[in-house]
Amino acid sequence: MSNGVKRRTALAGMAALFTGACAKVAGSDAGSSLLSAAEKWHLAAHRALANRQALAREYPRTALDLNFPANGSVTVDSDAYRASQATGFADWRLQVGGLVETPLSLSLENIRKLPQRTQITRQDCVEGWSAIGEWTGPQLSVLLDAAGVKPEANFIVFRCADTLYGSQYYESVDMVDAYHPQTIIAHALNGQPLPVGNGAPLRMRIERQLGYKHAKYLTAIEAVASFDDIDGGQGGFWEDRGYQWYAGI
Repeated sequence: MSNGVKRRTALAGMAALFTGACAKVAGSDAGSSLLSAAEKWHLAAHRALANRQALAREYPRTALDLNFPANGSVTVDSDAYRASQATGFADWRLQVGGLVETPLSLSLENIRKLPQRTQITRQDCVEGWSAIGEWTGPQLSVLLDAAGVKPEANFIVFRCADTLYGSQYYESVDMVDAYHPQTIIAHALNGQPLPVGNGAPLRMRIERQLGYKHAKYLTAIEAVASFDDIDGGQGGFWEDRGYQWYAGI
């Protein structure tokens, strides 16, 4: 059972438990009001969850921006990255760890051999621009299922090779976005290997959120229970500096 299904089941169970506990007082005015409020909360929660599971719009190839913008970090300023780039990233490893049963260490070739998803979507940037690109890579859920995410994990953290203002870039999502079918680990843009400016060799695509959530230069995926011990504790590089953690569009 995926974590997304587990959380929907838990939500339904929690609502059922709450309803059962209120049954004895449902006959009173206060009890009826409380039960009514609980039912409205339950409905709102399910509607919100269903909305976040909806697919982002996908476009025809005729809509592609052939020169997809590069923003934020446009390279990784380190000798190790430049050396890896010179080999076509043959030595690049993606680690999958944290609260998992089986930690993974995958090469770029391993990533390319997994079942692939190609999607043409629009990226909206907090800076005000948008662009449409074709992204190819395996769904994040495939890696999470292979690693066996433990029940106590609530978030997935993305570790990156690039630094900004002296701090390592990182991002995160909850299990709803982690298991969304359009959340992929992209290694190709518009049918070609991912350019350096766009995050080569691997970047995240979180299609229901703004561009700063789409972590580039991906080196590790970590399942965690909370952000308390991670940098500023807000779940992302920009979030630690005041941005919203959930940047839904």
